Amino acid sequence: MLSPEGLVAAAAVLMGLGFLAWCVWAGRLEVPGDMGEEEEGIPLMAEEGLGHCRLLCKPSALAQHLVRSLGRSAALRGGRWPWPRWPQLQMLWQLLQPPEPEPVVTRELLQLPDAGLVALDWLVGPWGAAGGSGGISSPVLLLIPNAAGKVTGGLLQLGLRALERGFIPVIFNRRGHNGCPLTTPRLQSFGDPGDLREAVTYLRCRHPCASLLAVSEGSGSGLLLAYLGESGSSSRLTAAACLSPVFRGRDWFEAGMPWLYEWPLLLHLKQGLSRYTGALADMVDTDRLLGSRLLRELEETLFCRTRSRPSSWESYWERNEPLRDADEAAVPVLCLCSADDPVRGPPAQSLPRELFRSSPFFFLLLTPHGGHCSFPCRGPGRCWAHEAVLEYFRAMAEFLRMEERRKGLPRPRRWGGPLVEPPVFTWQRSYTR
Repeated sequence: MLSPEGLVAAAAVLMGLGFLAWCVWAGRLEVPGDMGEEEEGIPLMAEEGLGHCRLLCKPSALAQHLVRSLGRSAALRGGRWPWPRWPQLQMLWQLLQPPEPEPVVTRELLQLPDAGLVALDWLVGPWGAAGGSGGISSPVLLLIPNAAGKVTGGLLQLGLRALERGFIPVIFNRRGHNGCPLTTPRLQSFGDPGDLREAVTYLRCRHPCASLLAVSEGSGSGLLLAYLGESGSSSRLTAAACLSPVFRGRDWFEAGMPWLYEWPLLLHLKQGLSRYTGALADMVDTDRLLGSRLLRELEETLFCRTRSRPSSWESYWERNEPLRDADEAAVPVLCLCSADDPVRGPPAQSLPRELFRSSPFFFLLLTPHGGHCSFPCRGPGRCWAHEAVLEYFRAMAEFLRMEERRKGLPRPRRWGGPLVEPPVFTWQRSYTR
């Protein structure tokens, strides 16, 4: 007999397949055109297929290095995808594809100052190598799922690819998400980085000499972007990347999404919240919560219509917009976006292009096709964006090594005994000029 999780997954599969079959029969699959605006940014390649990628950024030494590294990357020269103009099909393909091979995960619960819990899932296999106990210099890669806490097959596949290349991948699960126990009647709102900050501090203590990197998927990018803005030069991260990020949270919730994407996420959230109706009953109207028909309605019920501290929808987004402190970010961030993303919305309205033109820390890799978190290709890995992200992190490490050699900056060393923790990492301003 299927578990509740299995029923939800089966319903989503049948619903999606039925929808796609009808669309193919009726000839109504959306076929978007090109990016819609005059192309800007630096072209990274000229071939057809997955090409025509452009990097929009402020000119700097770091930008020049990334253009060279990504421009010669095999990831951006991958094979063709047979349906390049059907983003809904790409999205369904990404949601349903299981990772190969199936990863082995060990869970660690981290207690927060208010006695709440978040879960850290270390990818440790299937090769038997314990990801949580890698070498002292192995980079730690923090994987952040979407805002619904759904750990997709694509995110797991990225973790496995990173593990193969010597990273230590670990998934961050918010309170009450993905089986993490809810020990306080409080959940993490869309852009509240407090719990993520505690997790990053813990990872720094556990791996004092490792580079800390972070990747977010879809709406989970709202949390990562908010953290980078609030933390500034104290983020403890070396670099970050966002796959199909949601930049404007309020607009995203109010515009809604294709039901093919929204319905499964809504069910996933309700299923997790239904376990804690007793604990949440004093805080919110649980009947209204579980009866929500839109993600916006659920979000508003959970965080704005609380019994103790009700607030307006407007004031909620003043505290939770992902880019509210973007000017303070001091860590390079690569954002991979597709112009045909059916979830994020049209590029003209959803992409903060001025941010990428003016900030030396934000880089936009924009491609005409790829759907939402899909970016599919044939062959090993099945997602060229994963390879592009790992190449980006490799290029960042290479750039830092060159700058260290050129400037003679000190590196962490063992001083006659235990490893000495290096100072908090900060970017030199000359890197981004």
